[in-house]
Amino acid sequence: MKKLSEYSTTDVAELTKDGKYVLFFQAGWCPDCTFIKPEMPAIEQEYGEYQFVDVDRDKFIDLAKELKIMGIPSFVVYDHGQEIGRLVNKDRKTKAEVESFLDSLA
Repeated sequence: MKKLSEYSTTDVAELTKDGKYVLFFQAGWCPDCTFIKPEMPAIEQEYGEYQFVDVDRDKFIDLAKELKIMGIPSFVVYDHGQEIGRLVNKDRKTKAEVESFLDSLA
């Protein structure tokens, strides 16, 4: 999973305009983020039609505010620049919950 800081732009509209993207908002200090992080490679592999982008909420706090990310870990999904779904709350997320969320977007 590439980090947002590795892309040439941090403008979400520009970044997501070509293809399907899952923005994964997390922070290193967050225990619930640490809980789901080991599952992310398997989720990425299962949902290969998406490009997953790791967004450090603390480094990109203005983006988190703009997208109304009120809790982490959170997922915001785009298809060619249009937001098509979000799993944004303060709850711990399991692999099954993330997969069910992504399945609901198909």
